[in-house]
Amino acid sequence: MINWDDFEHIHVIKKLKHILHAWWSIDIIFTDERGHLKGFEGDKISYANAAVNYLVNKEVTQNSLAELVSKSINDLRQSQNRYLIQKWEAVGFDVCVFPIIIDNDFVGTVVAMGFFKDAQIAQRVSEVRERLATFGCSNDLIEKSVSKFQYVDDANRQHFCELVELVAQEIVTLHVEISSRENKISELNKELGNRFKYDNMMGKSKPMQSLYALLDKIKFADSTVMIQGENGTGKELIAKSIHYNSHRKDKAFVIQNCSAFNDNLLESELFGHMRGSFTGALKDKKGLFEMADKGTFFLDEIGDTSPQMQVKLLRVLQEGTFTPVGSTEMRKVDVRIVAATNRNLREMVEQGTFREDLYYRLNVINIRVPPLRERKEDIPLLVEYFLVKSAESNNKPKKSLMGRAVEKLYDYPWPGNVRELQNEIERLCVLAGDEQKIGHEILSPKILELGEKNKVQGSRLHGKLKDALEDLEREMIKEGLRRTGWNKSKLAKELGISRAGLIMKVEKYGLDKRKIAR
Repeated sequence: MINWDDFEHIHVIKKLKHILHAWWSIDIIFTDERGHLKGFEGDKISYANAAVNYLVNKEVTQNSLAELVSKSINDLRQSQNRYLIQKWEAVGFDVCVFPIIIDNDFVGTVVAMGFFKDAQIAQRVSEVRERLATFGCSNDLIEKSVSKFQYVDDANRQHFCELVELVAQEIVTLHVEISSRENKISELNKELGNRFKYDNMMGKSKPMQSLYALLDKIKFADSTVMIQGENGTGKELIAKSIHYNSHRKDKAFVIQNCSAFNDNLLESELFGHMRGSFTGALKDKKGLFEMADKGTFFLDEIGDTSPQMQVKLLRVLQEGTFTPVGSTEMRKVDVRIVAATNRNLREMVEQGTFREDLYYRLNVINIRVPPLRERKEDIPLLVEYFLVKSAESNNKPKKSLMGRAVEKLYDYPWPGNVRELQNEIERLCVLAGDEQKIGHEILSPKILELGEKNKVQGSRLHGKLKDALEDLEREMIKEGLRRTGWNKSKLAKELGISRAGLIMKVEKYGLDKRKIAR
C-alpha cells in the first residue's frame, strides 16, 4: 500500500513537477486505482494553472476525473501501453495518465493535465472557456487559465511524457525502499521486541526507545553517569536501573538529595563524622560514601551543591578518598557515582557557579531524560499503568478514561511530567468514586482550562462553525488512529462512539489508509 501524503514532499518529485510547470504549465496530480485524488491537500498544493486548482476542488469534476482515470486504467491493462493521452471531455483539455504498477498490480496513477495534443488551439481554447464557465469559473479565472494552455507537439510530448513517467517510477522506487525498510524493522522487532517497559520505566516512544538502548550499552561499565532532566521525569528510576543491571547490583544503592541539607550537615551525611567533632556528635557515624562502598551512590540535585562541597566531591571522584568530619584519617572507597540534576550545569560552569573540573568528571556518560511533552504518545500507556496500579492498591476494579478525558490529557503540556500525570490519575480515581468510566469533567481545572485554550488557539478561527468542528473531528480521528495503531474498536471506545460510526467517519474524511506515518 502507498503513503500518498509523502509525495508532495519528495525532492525529486517536487523538482520534476517544477520542470513541467515551468516548461509547459502542466500540472501533476495523483490518484488511486479508482481515480480518486490522493495526496491532495487543497490550497496547500501549488498549481501552474488556476483552472486545475479550481476543478480538483469541485466534487463534480473530481467524480468526472475518477471515471476518466478508471477507464484509462482498464484500457492500459488491455493494451499494455506505457501511458494514455486523451481528452477530458468534461473540461475540454487533455490529460496524460501514467499507471503506478507495483508487483504487477495497478495501484494508482500519475495524471498530467492542462495541455492540448493537437494544433487547433483556437477551437480548443473556446471549448475550454465554455466548459469552465459551465462549472462556475469567473471570467477573470477563465482568461487567466486559458492563456496557460499550450499545444504540445510530438517532440515536446515525448519529453514531457518521459518526465511524468519518471514521477511514476520515483513513486514505485520510494514504495519499494519503504517496504524494504519496514520489513527489516519488523524482523528486528520480532528478534528484539519493541520494549514498552525497561525495569520500572514505561514508554514506547522513540525518545524512550533511545534511552533504553543507551542503558543497555552502559550496563557493564563503571563510568560515572550524569542524568539531566526536569523534575518528575524519573531520574531516580534511571539511577536504580543503572545500578540493578550492573555488576554492583548485589551491593548497596545509596541515595542522597544534595539540596536537602546545608553544607555542614551534608558533609556529615556524605563523609560521616567522629564523636565530639561538633555539638551533638555523640558517637562516630559512618558516612554514605562508606556505606555505598562497592555499590552505587546516587547524588540527586548535584547542581545545588556549594563550591566548597564541590571540591570535596571532586576528590572522592578523582582519588576515591575522603576524610570524615573531625578525623585526620583518610579513608578509601570504591563507589560508582550516578549524579542527577534539573539544572543546566554547562551554563552554571560558564557563570562560575559550578566547577568545570567536577562537571567533566561527572559528565562521562550523559543521559537526557525527555520531558513528557516530548513523548505524548506514551500517555495512554502511562495512564493504563497508573489506573492498574491504583486499582491494585485500593483492591478495586480498574477504572478507564473516556475519550474526551484522554484528549484533554494530550492537550496539557505536563510541566510536572510523569509525576504530575501519576498524581492526576490518582486524583481522578478518588473523585470518580464507584464510577468505572472517568469523564473529562473531573479533571483538574488547570488541565481543563489550558486544554480548552490550546484547542481554541489551534482551531480555525474563521469560516463556518460546522467546518471548524469537522476539522477538529478529522484531526482527533486521524491522531487517534495513529495512536492506537489503527485499532478502530479501541478508538471508538475512547471517542465514545460506535465502531460502525467511526468507520463511516474514517471513510468520510478519507483516513482509511494504514500507511499514514506513525
